Amino acid sequence: MRVIGGFLRTFLVLSLLAGIASAIGAFYAKSRLLSKGEPADDELDLVAIYEALNLASTAPALRRASYTAWYGGGTLDLRAATLDPAGATLTVRAIFGGFRLVVPAAWRVELATVGVFGGVGDGRQRDLIATEGPVLRIDGFAIFGGVGIVSEAPDLEDGTTEIGSEVPAWETAPVPA
Repeated sequence: MRVIGGFLRTFLVLSLLAGIASAIGAFYAKSRLLSKGEPADDELDLVAIYEALNLASTAPALRRASYTAWYGGGTLDLRAATLDPAGATLTVRAIFGGFRLVVPAAWRVELATVGVFGGVGDGRQRDLIATEGPVLRIDGFAIFGGVGIVSEAPDLEDGTTEIGSEVPAWETAPVPA
């Protein structure tokens, strides 16, 4: 029993130290990792560190995108975008954070992600997904965070919260240092 207690104590201490190191790393990375791209661009690099980042893409031929959520998150809405005929790749990195990915119900999505106390999940209706057409390939990882893939976003559709508008107060609460 003492051995199990020792392992548990060691695990908790190491987890706490890893969390502190991650928070410090995020603080320094915030000034170095910057978002690149506009809603109409076919290639996007989005970074949400200690903040919310919402983007509605209108890309005419989306080829590549990445979204890093590190102690932050938001929404990436691809319903107005069109995939490149050869498909597209989205690289996700969720570290103590996460985001919502909104895609058309018929898009084919392939997941190749790794989750550690987190993950990437596709919550869309399977019977609405097309069997032919371009594929959105999602790779990356989620550590103590996640990515939710949906095709409906009522909060974006009813006009109360638009992408790019001010996010609700619960999403902008300050993160303790």
